[in-house]
Amino acid sequence: MTDAHSKKWENHEAAMASSFAYYNFSRVHGTLKSIPAKAAELTAETWSLDRLLQEAGLV
Repeated sequence: MTDAHSKKWENHEAAMASSFAYYNFSRVHGTLKSIPAKAAELTAETWSLDRLLQEAGLV
C-alpha cells in the first residue's frame, strides 16, 4: 500500500505550482466574483485549462 504521494521534492514543487496557478488564474472566487490575477490586474481574462498548460510549457 502507498500513501499516494511522491517522495521527490521536484514533484511536490510541480504539484504546488500547478495548484497555485489554477487557483490564481483559472478559478473564479465567490467573494471577488473574478479570478485573483484579474483583481490584481495581472491578466485581462480568465485562463482556460488549455491556456494554463500552454503557459506552463506542457503543451
